[in-house]
Amino acid sequence: IGAIHSVVFGGFSSNSVAERISDCDASIVITSDFGVRGGKCIPLKSKIDQALTMKQCTSVKTVLVFQRNYGTTNAKDDCAEQRNSLEWTNGRDCWVHEELEKVDDNCEPEQMNAEDPLFILYTSGSTGKPKGILHTTGGYLTYVSLTFKYVFAYNPGEIYMCTADVGWITGHSYVVYGPLANQAITVVFEGIPTYPDVSRCWNIIDKHQINIFYTAPTAIRSLMAHDDAFVTRTSRQSLRLLGTVGEPINPEAWRWYYNVVGNGRCPIVDTWWQTETGGFMITPIPNVWKLEGGSATLPFFGIQTQIFDKKPRQPLETPCQGELCIRDSWPGQARSLYRNHERFVDVYFKPYPGYYFSGDGCEIKENGYHWITGRVDDVLVISGHNIGTAEVESALVQHAGVSEAAVVGYPDPKKNQGMYCFVTLKDNVEESDALRKDLIKTVRDIIGAHVYPDIIHFTPNLPKTRSGKIMRRILRKIVEPDINNLGDTSTLNDPTVVEDLIRTSPRTKLA
Repeated sequence: IGAIHSVVFGGFSSNSVAERISDCDASIVITSDFGVRGGKCIPLKSKIDQALTMKQCTSVKTVLVFQRNYGTTNAKDDCAEQRNSLEWTNGRDCWVHEELEKVDDNCEPEQMNAEDPLFILYTSGSTGKPKGILHTTGGYLTYVSLTFKYVFAYNPGEIYMCTADVGWITGHSYVVYGPLANQAITVVFEGIPTYPDVSRCWNIIDKHQINIFYTAPTAIRSLMAHDDAFVTRTSRQSLRLLGTVGEPINPEAWRWYYNVVGNGRCPIVDTWWQTETGGFMITPIPNVWKLEGGSATLPFFGIQTQIFDKKPRQPLETPCQGELCIRDSWPGQARSLYRNHERFVDVYFKPYPGYYFSGDGCEIKENGYHWITGRVDDVLVISGHNIGTAEVESALVQHAGVSEAAVVGYPDPKKNQGMYCFVTLKDNVEESDALRKDLIKTVRDIIGAHVYPDIIHFTPNLPKTRSGKIMRRILRKIVEPDINNLGDTSTLNDPTVVEDLIRTSPRTKLA
């Protein structure tokens, strides 16, 4: 119908919702009376009501409310209470099912120009103000359609599943637009992979005979922390292809995904791309390119990568390691930051004129394969050595007792930076000084004697967005310590995790 949309995570606070509504001048809000996540009732309509009482929210004229069924959730009583206690603003709030009865079933599509805006998607900003990434109609739809078709090698009639939240760019590109443009049969996932138990994804695969399964490394690491029996008691024979998205996947998690989930027969497309790129940029083409666990392999058709040395900002020849940039344009790239084009140019195009600056580090080896090393500010410089945090994290999770790890740097007067490792242990593994020493030995054995974790902080949880990405920016603020300037925390899935880390970190005592 030509409406520009902006999807907001269900876990946002009312303040964050109000900020986004105000920034894009939304005239209509579409919501539900409640949602369900992990067996818990999540209020949605009441959060919108709170947002719309704030003085900056003056543009909304209509709130359309879906009535969610209770299903089989254990939170039926809470959901019923949520619905019965809803506040209603006459003339503004409308039930969708009632409005549908008043209109014709047929809705003619609006004809749009290629560069008409399609959607705005807000991402976390380090300044405390989210960035409204603007994608347009023709280029974006062309690119997600093309990349879905060739990267997943989609065949008509196959069944595809992606666990991403629709509020994340993966949900936009590869839950909604890409599959629909290819007439793909899609299983849409609600909730979390570990509820009601950690077999949930594998049971869904068997129940619906899913052929293509696409998820995030953080979900893979979470699931591999449990006994393999949760996977192997299911068949998964329908699977043909596996995919991973969101951050670099460490080789151990890649191998578990390939050998245990895929039974050693399903190729893995380890895709690198960003909210700003719209679709896949560096990715294997299944059954065409040789796979290397942990490598995103080669650029997609037409994508020209270039690695730059940060100082003196010179292009490097392969093999090389540095800052990843993209030469020229591609159809799916974002066109601007909504109402802030100057910032768009400053962030993405000024660092390397003539190139798109991704903000990610990358190593290209002699065979041309690309290995994403993490954000460029995730490279530690310790005693003159450049150490990628992704490499240290990969070493830590190779230890039999470790489920997940996140590594950041902190100021050190002797070494320039110290290495701080947040470590989540597997079930039934207890923290101890002996385990700390063993983890240090593991890192030094795998990477080298010059790599020495200074602090290992055991924690049951890491701060993550609702899409499952670890918010390393917040971890850096905790260990600097700069806990009064955490920046935008609106995308946090569970704010109490940050509070616990601040309380238990030896670094925050210096604040």
